[in-house]
Amino acid sequence: MNNAFVNLLLRGLILALGVTLSTKLVAGITYDSGATLLAVVLVLTFFNAVLKPILLLFALPFILLTLGIGTWVINACLFYFAGRVVEGFHVASFSSALWGALIVSLTSLILNRFMAPGKPPRPPPSNPAKQDDVIDI
Repeated sequence: MNNAFVNLLLRGLILALGVTLSTKLVAGITYDSGATLLAVVLVLTFFNAVLKPILLLFALPFILLTLGIGTWVINACLFYFAGRVVEGFHVASFSSALWGALIVSLTSLILNRFMAPGKPPRPPPSNPAKQDDVIDI
């Protein structure tokens, strides 16, 4: 199996878990069925791949002025818009979208840290000057 495909599936499952947690924890966010949840994950994946880079580029001064909080607002906009696009996924207000986007972002951050492969240990640095006594000038 392709490693990129497995990585994509894991990210989709993490996103689905984040959306499910946001529906359980935030009043005003609901979904009707598992098929709706799958549609929301697909729509949010598409939004994050296509729309988010464009929005980040145009909102860069706002993001810099707010020290990164603007990214949270952009995520909330995409979350709110997904509630408008997907039938059966309901986001009652923008404040619900803000809290839902925060929960999805924190879930993704935490679980992606656990899923990241460990870094291999670095070999000790070799000192070439000690290997031979010739001095290059």
